[in-house]
Amino acid sequence: MHKVFLYGALALVVLAAIFLGPETPELTFKPLDQFTVEPLFGGEVVHWYTPTNATLWMGFAVLGIIGLLVLGTRGRAIVPTRVQSVAELLYGFVYKMVEDVTGKEGVKYFPYIFTIFLFILFANFLGLIPMSFTTTTQIAVTAVLGFGVFFAVTILGFVLNGPKFLGLFWMTEAPLVLRPVIALIELISYFVRPVSHSIRLAGNVMAGHAVIKVFAAFAAISAIAPVSVLAITAILGLEVLVAGIQAYVFAILTCVYLKDALHPNH
Repeated sequence: MHKVFLYGALALVVLAAIFLGPETPELTFKPLDQFTVEPLFGGEVVHWYTPTNATLWMGFAVLGIIGLLVLGTRGRAIVPTRVQSVAELLYGFVYKMVEDVTGKEGVKYFPYIFTIFLFILFANFLGLIPMSFTTTTQIAVTAVLGFGVFFAVTILGFVLNGPKFLGLFWMTEAPLVLRPVIALIELISYFVRPVSHSIRLAGNVMAGHAVIKVFAAFAAISAIAPVSVLAITAILGLEVLVAGIQAYVFAILTCVYLKDALHPNH
């Protein structure tokens, strides 16, 4: 729903700029330039080993996680500090989610899910800082996360259940004549999981940042500058929610996929 609001507001601003007449200054902006991966130390070619702005901000995300979980909780005070309270709150939130979705058997995989959740959360929030780089807008980053979950869950399913894992695709409750059709649909949807898992995260984060950039460009027009500033403020507030929600969605979908690997017959 919030995306409908974003694009609706964007359309209104564009229409306003069109109807302002010939005195409106020319707008030249490229909202997708903010997602360009660039080398940190000059040059134009990016190799797999080249330090880039994406590398830098992923490093900041890792440092933020270390600061929260290691430095922030090293005192382990009975009366926790604010940082320790935040760390304990996130820990308890994700632990409860894993336990509720996957059951007691899935708790042993909590560290993996918690790590993914924190990385996405920190990457999303760091991307809201002006002049920063949002690493989760890069499909290369989200694809590694999405396909990593897919392969990990699939391998785990076969290791724990053997050929019985294929029962995930064979609906014994359905009429026999429909089972092959349902199996084909389930198989296709299973292999689409990593694609949707990764594109959903990158697409939602990228859309909000692009719209903010567009409104920022319109702020140069004095006639609609107040509207643009208000729109940027509103969208930034929504993006704060999106940053947390997308980390939660990615983590809970990982739990759902893990549940299929642990209990393929349910």
